Amino acid sequence: MSNAGTILDIQGPIVTARLPAARTGEQVKLGALGLMGEVIARDEDCAVVQVYENTEGLRPGEPAVAMGQPLSVELGPGLLGGIFDGLQRPLEAMLALTGERIERGLMIPALARDKRWAFAPAENLHIGEQIKGGAILGSVPENPSMAHRILIPPGISGELIDLVQAGDYTVDDVIARVRDAQGQIHKLRLASYWPVRKPRPFQGRDHAIQPLITGQRIMDTFFPLLKGGKGAIPGPFGAGKTVLQQQIARWSDAHIVIYVGCGERGNELTDVLDSFPKLTDPRSGRPLMERTLLVANTSNMPVVAREVSVYVGMTIAEYFRDQGLDVVMVADSTSRWAEALREVAGRLGQMPVEEGYPAYLGSTLAAFYERAGRVETLNGDHGSVTLIGAVSPPGGDFSEPVTSHTKDIIQTFWALSKDLADARHYPAVDWLESFSLFVDTAARWWHENVDEDWLLLRNRALRLLTEAEELNRIVNLVGVEALSGQQRWTLESAKLIREGLLQQSALEPKDSFCSPQKQFMLLKLMLDIHARGADMLTLGMPVRELLRLPLLAEARRWKITFSSDEMKSLEQEAVKIVPVFDALRAEYASPSASKDQAEDEFRAQISMGTGTP
Repeated sequence: MSNAGTILDIQGPIVTARLPAARTGEQVKLGALGLMGEVIARDEDCAVVQVYENTEGLRPGEPAVAMGQPLSVELGPGLLGGIFDGLQRPLEAMLALTGERIERGLMIPALARDKRWAFAPAENLHIGEQIKGGAILGSVPENPSMAHRILIPPGISGELIDLVQAGDYTVDDVIARVRDAQGQIHKLRLASYWPVRKPRPFQGRDHAIQPLITGQRIMDTFFPLLKGGKGAIPGPFGAGKTVLQQQIARWSDAHIVIYVGCGERGNELTDVLDSFPKLTDPRSGRPLMERTLLVANTSNMPVVAREVSVYVGMTIAEYFRDQGLDVVMVADSTSRWAEALREVAGRLGQMPVEEGYPAYLGSTLAAFYERAGRVETLNGDHGSVTLIGAVSPPGGDFSEPVTSHTKDIIQTFWALSKDLADARHYPAVDWLESFSLFVDTAARWWHENVDEDWLLLRNRALRLLTEAEELNRIVNLVGVEALSGQQRWTLESAKLIREGLLQQSALEPKDSFCSPQKQFMLLKLMLDIHARGADMLTLGMPVRELLRLPLLAEARRWKITFSSDEMKSLEQEAVKIVPVFDALRAEYASPSASKDQAEDEFRAQISMGTGTP
């Protein structure tokens, strides 16, 4: 049957064409411009195509051609450091070719065809042996920071009949040939293709065992995410989702970071594209882009291109995972992706359910998030994809469909609060709404690598913050004078933890990234101050004297005074805590002071109506 046909009907990004031979999921070129689309449904000899570009000017009667393959991405050396659109077209190459205005129908290969790579074949491979998909053919130096492994594509196995010697080759040069069991010969190159909607295979899933260190204290210390885990950052407009995700992309201890801007505002993505190439990787000292890949799909681009951009990013992430690497994929935001699903479903006349979203919203989200995980690859290595999706609930309503479905799927939930953002508390992660299912697993890592008291201190700090939240409700009703000395000290200690530990500036050089050791030290010192202050209150020290201690202001500045490389200086500051409270203890450790404290407590009870005059 012919793979050519004609366009019959056009409804925005949905085009109906007579293509008897086209299959669901197949790529299609439409019209004289060759607009790219994908078959999403069939009706007898007609194909329903979602088009990834603007269909303005497209007319019925123009040609439609089925390409014979599903929408796929090109995988190989040269991906890292690249900036692509939602269809994996390199934006820098498109800028050089067409200028700032991208022409419709323009298709440029994702990888440069003229660049030569220094390929070194694997030493353990021999002509005539049996090999299978996922095996390592060799490697090329992607950049000074990373060696890029060249893998046999999944699904190809058989006898290795040819393998080139070490040398320089382009991505189109044949480097090996394999004869399968049916006698068919497969030519292998540095580059290969993989359908974006088909998960890449692996031998089995592993349990995630190591936390992803983001350098953000509220995340690493209180709500950890493991490598290979699934996380979400929900929050209303202006709560700081994009900045927080950029911080994760900059500082996380993954080998590869893939940032997908899905339907975000153009000025935010422009900031990403301008700033990331100028950043330095804090671990290697090399440019950050050597381990980063950006997929930019702004809100003014065709809506269905958003839907495919997250699959493009995920397929590339799985490719690097199969090389035995830990990959972080940041999707900003999955709400825009869900809106694309809603629009396409509406144009197809599918039954809407919650807030107009299609009935398959939950299953589609789950299938996408399930592509994350830590796995044993086909060649026996271990790699992971950690997926972090931003969610933008309208009005900050976490009960809306996208957020509620995401909450049921993910394992770490970093909920952003508009109230905290309005109070200039960044990152605005709400410690009451957020949760992590990885705390026990992360505790083993903290115990082995930092300190065995991490879990104890974390839980103690969260209890303190929760108690302070309850006390704040009382203060809003009857005023702070109604509280006892211990309760006022609890409020002050929680404020110390919020301002000295949880608040973190992305623009402050010494505070933008915080190592686990510094995180634990700050947490330990804040709780030490709280415990010593509580002891002083039992000895009769008035709480107003405690609140005037210069040590509290100094403790709030420790995070920006000492970097993660200045731990010895921070430890010296910690030593100063003991003499401060020892001096106070000598002054207030007397029976008369204890009597004064008891009278203060009694007066507080009278003002709250709980005492007898």
